[in-house]
Amino acid sequence: MIFRSSISPRFAGSALTVVALLWVTAAPVGALERSKDWIVLENCRLIVNPANDGDSFHASSGEKEYLFRLYMVDAPETDARTPARLIEQAKYFQITVPQAIEVGEAAKEFTREKLSEPFTVFTRMWDAMGDSKIQRFYAFVQTKEGDLGEQLVRNGLARNYGFKGAPPGLKNSRLELEKLQQLEDEAKKDRIGAWGINAGRLNLRAQNSAPFSVFVAGEKARPRATRPANTFPRFSASPALTPSTAAASPAETKKSHAKEKPALGKIDINTATEKELTTVPGIGHVMAARIIAARPFHSSDDLKRVSGIGDKKYMLIRPYFQ
Repeated sequence: MIFRSSISPRFAGSALTVVALLWVTAAPVGALERSKDWIVLENCRLIVNPANDGDSFHASSGEKEYLFRLYMVDAPETDARTPARLIEQAKYFQITVPQAIEVGEAAKEFTREKLSEPFTVFTRMWDAMGDSKIQRFYAFVQTKEGDLGEQLVRNGLARNYGFKGAPPGLKNSRLELEKLQQLEDEAKKDRIGAWGINAGRLNLRAQNSAPFSVFVAGEKARPRATRPANTFPRFSASPALTPSTAAASPAETKKSHAKEKPALGKIDINTATEKELTTVPGIGHVMAARIIAARPFHSSDDLKRVSGIGDKKYMLIRPYFQ
């Protein structure tokens, strides 16, 4: 069924623009060809999949499974399978490659958290390529807290980069690109996410963007708040962090992080989770994954056979294991 709808753009405070929206609840992927009109999938649910990351994920609408890639934003990779791309991403954020992977993991967790409740997808079923068994499509994704791509950029977990598309209600992508750039500048200024990883601020969060409104002909406006033009969320610490931590100097941050180190000789090399392993100074997500893949170990002394653990790193991390 096709509705003639007007959408109040979340991307700028421009006048309402009439666009055609094709409202789909559970049509087979094969039946959805590339469309000139926006296809709206409501009440979507995240599907847990190892391939999910910050900007690409599996989702269900009704009984159908889809794979979506966000328009106009790019979160770092979560592994080193595409080294050239990972190096380029690290260079953009001015961080190391291992740090870029850490940011990618943080972006993946951020997206998982934001999509833990039903969300809405706007797509034209344009092919986003990829190596998955099912076709991947570009999309804008709306959560209860706003546009997912904007939230990633505002929190320093993605960059203003990628396949461009005019969002619903706009004739071209210029205004959204400008907004994303301003959000990225805000994240840099606040030194959060990738922009603050060297100061221990990877997990600090900005306030969330407000959702945009959707008006469907013949129906009442959906009760979603709109954000005034050129107003952007200001920085605030996440609930897990106190205001003093959010404003702490790099030296103070390092001092507070030192308290989070595991007790010496307490970690079981064969049963520790990835999260537990990454609490050890010198072990990031990549090294933790290598350790897990190399199991079982006869003793913690076998850490030396893990790729990337030389004598210096071994001396650093060995005291934390049983």
